[in-house]
Amino acid sequence: MKTILTNKHISIETRKRALQCYIEPVLMYGCEAWTISKQIQNKLEATEMWFLRCMLRIPWTAKKTNERVLNEANKRRSL
Repeated sequence: MKTILTNKHISIETRKRALQCYIEPVLMYGCEAWTISKQIQNKLEATEMWFLRCMLRIPWTAKKTNERVLNEANKRRSL
């Protein structure tokens, strides 16, 4: 899926849909039985931001806040 999510020729909306349809369900499988603690919530949010940064080709060393990355992707936190 990395080739699809990082492809510049595919629109960001299509890449976000692919992320939502193929990756998020695998990530959240079995979450009904989880006890969501603050630690698990932070890990899920970090994973979501990691996917968005990969899609937008923003290196992890760039000094961009998570809110700025979310604005660039026109997305709200969903996990």
